Amino acid sequence: MYQTLLTSLDASIFTITINRPDKLNALNKDVMNDLDKVIDEVKSNPEIKGVIITGAGQKAFVAGADITEFLGLSSDEGKALAKRGQDIFFKIENCSKPVIAAVNGFALGGGCELAMACHFRIAAENAKFGQPEVNLGLIPGYGGTQRLVHLIGKGRALELLMTGNMIDAQTALQYGLVNHVTSQEELLNKAKSILEVITSKAPLAIAHCITAANAAYSNNGYQKELEAFGRSFETEDMNEGTAAFLEKRKPVFLGK
Repeated sequence: MYQTLLTSLDASIFTITINRPDKLNALNKDVMNDLDKVIDEVKSNPEIKGVIITGAGQKAFVAGADITEFLGLSSDEGKALAKRGQDIFFKIENCSKPVIAAVNGFALGGGCELAMACHFRIAAENAKFGQPEVNLGLIPGYGGTQRLVHLIGKGRALELLMTGNMIDAQTALQYGLVNHVTSQEELLNKAKSILEVITSKAPLAIAHCITAANAAYSNNGYQKELEAFGRSFETEDMNEGTAAFLEKRKPVFLGK
């Protein structure tokens, strides 16, 4: 179904593996088109409750964009390329189902931007993060200048953006760029164990958490929270959750 992705669904957790290990899983047009389509599948398939995005092989999550596709582009063509990337990454960021990046190896340039578009990140011990676009006379174009500032703060973000330096997994953990660091062997198991907890909760409440948190840096974040909180009272899951709490039993959420 996909030219550049491997997908598997196990116990409601959908794993998406970018499968270009010979190119260190670099993002090209085919990968971006497949990512666009696969998020539509995530949204439309009710069997999928949570998502892991990772890279094939042990060397790279995504080592960057395929620079050969940048050659000869005009300013307008460059903007169109970036707009396409931003639109796809917004789809990931705004997905109503939780999306975790399981970062194995290099997450550089567009790969770091992809990881940041996910709801949060888990890193293997060999992970390396960076935005080295300045080495090419470029800047990140898929949202990296914005999400990096939001995640680690302006000072640290600007240092990474302007030096093009990489940071290792432990530094990324210290900066708040990743939530957990684990061995490469346990990376996917760690991501799955967290998703198992998340997917046991009320799906509509999870979706509302994503929507409200994504609005935190806008001028209407508190309003988004109010609206989502109010809508929660219209759901069967809220009635079930509160009843189960009072009855001292485990809730059975149906996503309604």
